[in-house]
Amino acid sequence: MLLEINNLYFSYSPKKPLFQNLNLSFEEGKIIALAGESGCGKSTLLSLIYGLLDWERGDIVFNGQKLSGPKGNLVPGEAEMKYVAQNFDLMPYATVAENVGKFISNINLKKKKETVAELLEVVGLEEFSGVLPKYLSGGQQQRVAIARALSVLPKLLILDEPFSNLDFPRKIELREKLFRYVKQHHISLVISTHELQDIIPWLDQIIVLQNGRLIQKDNPEETFRNPYNPYVAKLFGEVNIFSENEMKEFQLPKFSYYPKEIHIAENGIEAEVSESRFAGDHYWNKVNMKNKELIMYTDEKLSGTIRASFKPV
Repeated sequence: MLLEINNLYFSYSPKKPLFQNLNLSFEEGKIIALAGESGCGKSTLLSLIYGLLDWERGDIVFNGQKLSGPKGNLVPGEAEMKYVAQNFDLMPYATVAENVGKFISNINLKKKKETVAELLEVVGLEEFSGVLPKYLSGGQQQRVAIARALSVLPKLLILDEPFSNLDFPRKIELREKLFRYVKQHHISLVISTHELQDIIPWLDQIIVLQNGRLIQKDNPEETFRNPYNPYVAKLFGEVNIFSENEMKEFQLPKFSYYPKEIHIAENGIEAEVSESRFAGDHYWNKVNMKNKELIMYTDEKLSGTIRASFKPV
């Protein structure tokens, strides 16, 4: 294992511990998402792994070596790791290219220039190489910080909400180039997010935290199809949640159904359409079925009374 967390105990306040006997492991060469709602402990766990916070008990083992946190390191952080948090810590009076090349050796300047150009292409900032960070947007500064972190080819790259400051087109462009680059260079990646649907095609594993507790640790398909509880299901976007009584009433084998899992069917259950709205590649519909409001997606606009059935994806 590249990274192991054993019996970790951490608290900001003695009366309210965040992590109690947390156990996790991260395989080498994988892209792993750390998911959960705001406040669940994602950013704190990343800071602990990188050595920015001390913990009370337990061990964090990286590449076979026990880490010691700030109390054991004069300079915060860990060797062979790079961490891009929400504050990007760019050099304000150095250009974008100079920031990206900060950690690259000057022994071969031609090679350094080529590497910086390649990384700027990965993050989509080629035309900004000579610009100072203060003239960039928050999203652009974030991409500079990611390129700089990649420049040393770390064994482990840790990204905290890396797409949070990006508009949708840039997000689509960056995620593919970034994930292809880390795979190509055998960089292990741990990425925290509350928007799993944006990156799920690239993930090897999803680790879900809830109030500091490990809730689920599976591959993306298993997590999506068989969420442990409603909290996990809701991380993938809109979802219809059924209580135990409702599952019996509807004769359903599971407690959660995504809108795409409800289909028009001649022999289905009668439902009344209350709303039908155009949503791009589908229509977003709110229907009332057996006195329960449900969301379903269809190719056509709905109205009046329909019949629908449940069919897992």
